[in-house]
Amino acid sequence: METAEPEVLIEKLDGLGLITLNRPKAINALNHPMALAILDALHAWADDDEVRTVALTGAGERGLCAGGDIVAIHEDAKNTVARGDSPYDAADSPSGRFWRDEYVLNALIDRYPKPYVAIMDGIVMGGGVGLSGHASHRVVTERSKVGMPETGIGFVPDVGGTYLLANAPGEIGTHVALTTARMSAGDAIAAGFADYFVPSEHVPALLEALRTADAEVAIGKFAQPAPVSAFVAQRDWIDACYGADTVEEIVYRLQNDGRPEAAAAAADVLSKSPVALKVTLRSLRGAREAASLAEALNREYRVSAASLRTHDLVEGIRAQVVDKDRNPRWSPATLAEVTDADVAAYFGDLGDRELGLTAPRDAQ
Repeated sequence: METAEPEVLIEKLDGLGLITLNRPKAINALNHPMALAILDALHAWADDDEVRTVALTGAGERGLCAGGDIVAIHEDAKNTVARGDSPYDAADSPSGRFWRDEYVLNALIDRYPKPYVAIMDGIVMGGGVGLSGHASHRVVTERSKVGMPETGIGFVPDVGGTYLLANAPGEIGTHVALTTARMSAGDAIAAGFADYFVPSEHVPALLEALRTADAEVAIGKFAQPAPVSAFVAQRDWIDACYGADTVEEIVYRLQNDGRPEAAAAAADVLSKSPVALKVTLRSLRGAREAASLAEALNREYRVSAASLRTHDLVEGIRAQVVDKDRNPRWSPATLAEVTDADVAAYFGDLGDRELGLTAPRDAQ
């Protein structure tokens, strides 16, 4: 009987530790066993003198990673809602335990003691950003489509995404989070989600070079000037509209800006989960004040656990992924109906199930 290929390929090639996400039919969507396999490899390689550099890539032609395995999350969320579980209970669900290890992995990547080169070719969404956006060397290509699509499924940016979004120049991150806009290679570099542009045809040669050359030298052989960012060209209206304190005011400014791009953004925002939008804006503003990625991840874990017990996460995944009717029925249905108490419920203390990450001493 033929054995299935591992969902993550872990290889040592000369001085390179190569991690290949290997679920190409699912655009390498990340699940719990995959996250644990990557954690184990990174821990093993941290003190391995034979590994000088780590690289992350994805199998297939479609992308590095489309995000977390949201079909499994949908099942968990349905069960959690049916039981009336608290966020504390949700933190100990299969999805809650997956997120815990995933966020620990995101924090480890951020502080990894060796160069960690993420090849962000093709689609890089949600959990894929968590595996790549905190890397020391982040490479995008002309095929890259980078984004945080969470508000479209009634969820909130996680995997350290709130930290990256909040620290993007001006209000670009707020625009990306609330509309779920996809970033091109130029946008991703301008927004602080990536560092280098390498044409996709050179990625195999880059990986080969990383086996023997230092990361900076290897990437330098193939890197080209970053493409122009459409978001940077539109900073004037993006900053003016998304600088508001409430989602309602952001939508009002977008609708009244007069430019078609702003009007389209308003329509995009209004199609998303109203409660997820408000929780996302509060999360972004909080992450802007966070002293470290670890602090942002701790807050995200509270929000994720609370999200698992909500109607909108179940409904959002149903509409976008399960039934694919693209017609979610959000509850509350409008921004005006979302109360301060609704938003605050996402940020409650989880007691002994807090994520509890601490920043490294040199970052404090």
